[in-house]
Amino acid sequence: MSFRRISLLAAAALLFGVFAVTSARAQGSRSVADFNLKQDNTEVSLKSYAGSKAIVVVFVSQVCPFSTLYQNRLAALNADYSGKGVQFLFIDTPINVEAATDATEKVKVKASGGGTLALLTDEGQAVSTLLGATKTPEVIVLQPVGGGFAVRYKGAIDDNPQVENYVKEKYVAQVLDNLLAGRAAGVADKRAAGCLIKRF
Repeated sequence: MSFRRISLLAAAALLFGVFAVTSARAQGSRSVADFNLKQDNTEVSLKSYAGSKAIVVVFVSQVCPFSTLYQNRLAALNADYSGKGVQFLFIDTPINVEAATDATEKVKVKASGGGTLALLTDEGQAVSTLLGATKTPEVIVLQPVGGGFAVRYKGAIDDNPQVENYVKEKYVAQVLDNLLAGRAAGVADKRAAGCLIKRF
């Protein structure tokens, strides 16, 4: 192997190392101060949940087949963790022009057992833009830190959007278990599979 090739490989390795460290720092420093959502024409602020151990922001769409496939799993997560100090915020997110017309109406997601989960409205897509959500369903796990909220996880709910029985990795559950135990989230990002959020 020539000296020039060795030098190029060393430079590439150094560059990759710098990029990895920079990315890790960026992941650890992501945070938001506050945002507002609406439910039944009442404003709901993120800061009102500052006493929670974690806040799970879930972007869903009633017209997205992937959101439908996750309805029972989301309901189960909400049931399992809401009693442990975790707050879930389900946000109805339009994925096309037709769906956007329903965003200002009161909407609910059907859950197992015939129950429903009330959805919040993200006016002007301000929150999905702020948190960088691109698909439905997509999850962002926030943790109160100081005067703000640190982003601990962003992405998929688990590793199988189509068949619940074939799920091997439950990303959101793992992150919440780690945070509740006082540990690091473990994983910061996993690419979400779903319907693209349309920006207007």
